[in-house]
Amino acid sequence: MKNSILTLVFLLAGLNIYGQINMEDSTAQVVSYWEKGEKQNYTATFDMYKVEGKDTISKEKLTYDVEITVLEADEKSYTVEWNYKNAKTDSKLPVVKNLLLLTNGKKVVIKTDELGMFKEVINWKEVKGFIQNIILKAKKEYTNDDPEKDKFFQQIEAMYTTKEAIESSSIKDIIQFHNFHGAKYKLGEVLEGKTKQTNLYGPQPFDVDVIVLLDEINVEEDNFTVRSWQEINKEQLANATFNYLTKMASNMKQKPPTRDDVKNISNETYTSSVVHPTGWILFTIETKTVSQGNNINIEERMMEIK
Repeated sequence: MKNSILTLVFLLAGLNIYGQINMEDSTAQVVSYWEKGEKQNYTATFDMYKVEGKDTISKEKLTYDVEITVLEADEKSYTVEWNYKNAKTDSKLPVVKNLLLLTNGKKVVIKTDELGMFKEVINWKEVKGFIQNIILKAKKEYTNDDPEKDKFFQQIEAMYTTKEAIESSSIKDIIQFHNFHGAKYKLGEVLEGKTKQTNLYGPQPFDVDVIVLLDEINVEEDNFTVRSWQEINKEQLANATFNYLTKMASNMKQKPPTRDDVKNISNETYTSSVVHPTGWILFTIETKTVSQGNNINIEERMMEIK
């Protein structure tokens, strides 16, 4: 059965505490029932793969812990702090090492609405300053004639320039965590619709097709599983990628790309979360796959409550 995804954004009212699973109508609601001072700890794994044809040509891993603390809770909102620590990697690649630096010690304070839907990053200036200091330190590790250095740091700096950029590209695990909050789902019902996603390559956001499904209600374990699939408009993605690569090639005085270099490009994201009736996520996995011909880049993030 398919309904408009607009049903995902209705306001929930008159809820009984922890009453998110209703077996009478096979529905489940993802709503935060948190108290001030409440705290949960998670372990996270971020894997990056590169595939050519049937061969995996590289695989890098980053692990870290997150302590999530509810700083404020009232009738209208929650203020929550994400404290990142214990980031580790065995990778020797500079890019992954810099991701390690960008993760360890970072603190992000966010605000949600009363249902747990993400609203904004409160301390975005603090986050921006933290990242800028890390970038300055990381730059010193590179030789001045390394073209990949400039390309990488330009991309990273762009992700942390403004509040909007930080919220759209540099807190992906937080967005993943709150992906399903604020809505009621019916078991087996497929919700389809469209949304917008920030385009870091240009001013116009991407159109995104979305599918959401309540896949399982586990009464014995007192949890439920929600899944979603998202795909960016391919034509918009190809145009934005071509324009960005052309600009980068010009800045680095390299040969510009051709349209064939970006044809058949796709960007798909799959997310699955196991939710407790309190609104805390027990486990979540998100897989982002960017394909172009035989070349596939995969980013997979898993978070699990300790």
